[in-house]
Amino acid sequence: MPEGPEVHRQADQIRDAIAGEVARHVYFGQPRLRAAGPALTGQRVLAVRAAGKAFLIEFEDARTVYVHLQLYGKWLVRKRGGPPKTSRTLRLQIDTDQGSAFLYSASEIAVLDPEEVAEHGYLSKLGPDLLAPETDLETVLARIRDPELGRRRLGNLYLDQGFLAGLGNYLRTEILHEARLHPDWRLCDLDGWESRRLAKATLALPQRSYETGGITNDLARAARLKAEGVKRRAYRWQAFARAGKPCYRCGAEIERCEDAGRRLYICYGCQE
Repeated sequence: MPEGPEVHRQADQIRDAIAGEVARHVYFGQPRLRAAGPALTGQRVLAVRAAGKAFLIEFEDARTVYVHLQLYGKWLVRKRGGPPKTSRTLRLQIDTDQGSAFLYSASEIAVLDPEEVAEHGYLSKLGPDLLAPETDLETVLARIRDPELGRRRLGNLYLDQGFLAGLGNYLRTEILHEARLHPDWRLCDLDGWESRRLAKATLALPQRSYETGGITNDLARAARLKAEGVKRRAYRWQAFARAGKPCYRCGAEIERCEDAGRRLYICYGCQE
C-alpha cells in the first residue's frame, strides 16, 4: 500500500493533468456510482489533494470524489491519448482537454457532499498530515506529548493514521531507526530529548521521501551508493528491507521482526 509520500506525489501528477479544467467525461466503473459520472461531467475540477493515504478530487458543484487505493488500486495519468493498455479493471476515468486520470482496481471510492466529507469515517479520524504545509515540528511534538497517547507502543502507534496521517510500514521502520528507538518503547517512556529527536525524524523522513521519490536514506550516502552501481532498492532505505545487512550507523546486523502484523526492521546496536 502506498504511504503518504507516494500518495502526495501521485496527487501532484493528477493535479497537473486535470485540476483547473472542465471534466469533459467522467466515468465510474462501479454500478453503484455509475449515475455520478454524467452528473460530474461538465463540472470544473477545482482541486486534487492527498489526505493521509486518500485522494480527494474536488469539483465546482461542491462534491468530492474520495479514493483510497488500499492494496491494489493504481492511478495512471496521461496528458494525451486514450486509456493505457492494461488488464486491470477501470474504476474511474476523468478526461479534460488538458489530460486524463485513470483509476484501476481500487474498490474504496465515494462521491461525497461537503457534510459527508466532514463526517467520513476515514477522513474525520485522521491526525495531522505529515506532508501538509501547516504541519510543523511543534505540531508533531504536540502529538508525541499527548497524554492520551502516552501508553501506546511506538511499533503500533506509527501505523495509526489517527496519530499522524501518511505513516506506513517503511516510514515506521525508518523513523524509529533514525530516532534510535525500539518499537516496544511507549511515548510516556521518552524524555524531552528523545521526544524531540523522534519528532524531527517523524517530520523529516516523509518529506525526504516525497522530495526524492522514496529515498529515506542519507542522501549523500544514497548518491554515493548509486554512483557505485548499487541498485535503488539497496540504497533507498537506512534499515527497511535490510535484514542481515550491517547498520550504516553502528555496523550491527539489522534484524527483521513482525510488529502489529507487519514486517519491521531493527538495529539492536542503535535501538536498544
